[in-house]
Amino acid sequence: MKAVWSIAKKELKQYFSSPIAYIVMAIFVLLSGFFFYSLVWWFNSQAIQMAQNPYYSQQVNINQMVFAPLFHNLSIILLLMLPLLSMRLFSEEKKMGTEELLFTSPVSVTQIIAGKYLASLLILLLMLLLSAIPTIFTFVYGNPEPLPYLLGYLGLFLLGAAFLGIGLFWSSLTENQIVSAVLTFGTLLLFWVLSWVGYSARGLWQDVLNYLSFFEHFDGMTRGILDTSDLVYYLSFAFLGLFLTHSTIQSRRWR
Repeated sequence: MKAVWSIAKKELKQYFSSPIAYIVMAIFVLLSGFFFYSLVWWFNSQAIQMAQNPYYSQQVNINQMVFAPLFHNLSIILLLMLPLLSMRLFSEEKKMGTEELLFTSPVSVTQIIAGKYLASLLILLLMLLLSAIPTIFTFVYGNPEPLPYLLGYLGLFLLGAAFLGIGLFWSSLTENQIVSAVLTFGTLLLFWVLSWVGYSARGLWQDVLNYLSFFEHFDGMTRGILDTSDLVYYLSFAFLGLFLTHSTIQSRRWR
């Protein structure tokens, strides 16, 4: 575990020694703040209209009207931003010629992969924590349900973990960071589009395509529903990415 943490610290130092981490986090936090305040403004205007209309019996719900759409917007932003974080994890080692030195060290391939992946997860966690700061005030001035809120952020973290696992795999295949980012984005986009295709399919194909889609599993969490199948889905994708990365590096290491 000490070796994993040492590699993670090295990766974090490299992240913050270049502008990419700052740019990704800044864009994510700014966009999340923009969407949050836009949704709060819309929620307030709807609440005022309903309060002025005595015939309108439906109650406004901040979880459904603010947090659920906010989480869905943030999930799309993660799809766009995280390939930029994962693209350098192994591609940079190959480009700089330090890959051989890394693999001849006494640290195992598993520890190297775990350390790099841990560093990217910590960046993801920091992004989510920063985006959550403005939303905390809704608990001070409003009365949102905490469970959908917490599960929404848990879903974003699991979604991001799956994205980073896939990005780590593509980064291990090429020394070109742009190619790695494009391949990661293309893969994530494919699994996003599966849900649209699933709506037009019928029978078994519809069930299969909907199950494979990243965002179908995320929807329940934004509504406060925690299903073990959703947890298994995201963790399976993350571990699949790590397994493929390990297989790729091991095959290259013993050539």
